[in-house]
Amino acid sequence: MNYEAGVGEPVRGAADPPVKRLTTGNRELDDILEGGIPENSINIIMGEPGSGKTALAEELVFANADERRPILYFTTLSEPLDKVIKYLQQFRFFDVDKMGGAILYEGLGAELAANGLSALLPRLKDAIKTLSPKIIVIDSFKAIHDLASSTQEMRLTLHDIAGLLAAYDTTVLLVGEYRHEDIATFPEFAVADGIIELARNALGTRDERYLRVFKLRGSSYRQGFHAFDITAEGLQVYPRLVSPPEAASYKRDVNRISSGVPGLDSMLAGGFWTGSATLLAGPTGSGKTTMGIQFIVEGLRRGERCLLVNFQENPTQLAHQIEALCGKLDDETRGRLELLYYSAVELSIDKIVVSIFQVLRRSAIHRVVIDALGDLAMAASDATRMHDYLYALVQHFAVMGVSSMLTLETDPPIMSSDESHGRLSHMTDNIIFLEIREHEGIVGRTLRIAKARGLAHDLQTRELLIDARGLHVKERE
Repeated sequence: MNYEAGVGEPVRGAADPPVKRLTTGNRELDDILEGGIPENSINIIMGEPGSGKTALAEELVFANADERRPILYFTTLSEPLDKVIKYLQQFRFFDVDKMGGAILYEGLGAELAANGLSALLPRLKDAIKTLSPKIIVIDSFKAIHDLASSTQEMRLTLHDIAGLLAAYDTTVLLVGEYRHEDIATFPEFAVADGIIELARNALGTRDERYLRVFKLRGSSYRQGFHAFDITAEGLQVYPRLVSPPEAASYKRDVNRISSGVPGLDSMLAGGFWTGSATLLAGPTGSGKTTMGIQFIVEGLRRGERCLLVNFQENPTQLAHQIEALCGKLDDETRGRLELLYYSAVELSIDKIVVSIFQVLRRSAIHRVVIDALGDLAMAASDATRMHDYLYALVQHFAVMGVSSMLTLETDPPIMSSDESHGRLSHMTDNIIFLEIREHEGIVGRTLRIAKARGLAHDLQTRELLIDARGLHVKERE
């Protein structure tokens, strides 16, 4: 392994062998770790009680279990062995046939209570020499740390453990109720090759769970906080969205796509560019959702696969609106439409983004509508995070050739004028304002194209009409 001067990150040369990895049992977490946990390494899984540490360790254990080399799971003084196994059985990855053979659970609590820290090393030596385990988990290692009479005693014990484990090609997980500030002072963190931190953050009336990789020696990884849930399947991880890697060459699709709104395409001199992102901004009742649906319906008419993401109207309500505009969909057309609905009460921006990309992976989506950005802004908890996610999302759409339409409520403003106009304008190709105006006692809707990147477009405010066919731009008299 060699290093670029001043960079500090490993640069893999042609002669460097690839690092062998152990899957965590979770595809998204493996992606964050760029393939999984490196084999024959010492790793710490840390977090407060109830953060999901044991669930993560156990999911990894069952994902890697086979009959060639057993996996050894030691419990210490935090929870009794029978309690750990009882709760383990609630997960679907639990396989009773692997217990007692491919996976061995043993308790160290009695020995540690009687003999203190000195009981650990002999027990590890005996287990390694007789079983040659592929993976060793010690849960909780923080309880062992608390038994040390001094930092020096802990350092000497860790030195002996690290030497023993390195000699027998064993991957180790040390699970513990550590605090973030412990990383700088506890000696086990200096020995560790990898550190995964799990945390919870109170957000209104609910908690959000996050994990981050704090260290992964000799390997790159995706930095930052990644949301996750604990489900019956184990950990469901939602990796932080980052912009796509810069392509060596990029050529935009020169084809146009119809908006599905009569009169709007002519204002755009032929329609939107394929792969462009359009922001629809306006108050309640101005026609944003209807225009988004017409954009989707137009794609379905042309045989395209489409995705509609909505946070305010459930799939039944959306189905009624779609059928009102284009009639009942036949099975073939309905099969090309993906609907993602999330209650605005329990939104998680990380979960939404992962769900969108799961749809994009399994289907060749041409059009996406996200209705509405204000709900996402509240789920994101801060404006910077919202901006970063939207920027990366739009960039991914552009690279994939997906044409997108995003709606934004402006009355009352969920986001400030700077965020909704200044910060969003540079990341979208087109901005269309829909408004409700009163003139001489008559209330009507209007449409104005504020921006259309690379397109000659009509800048005049035009009247927007709505009838049984949906929205259409009134022709100039």
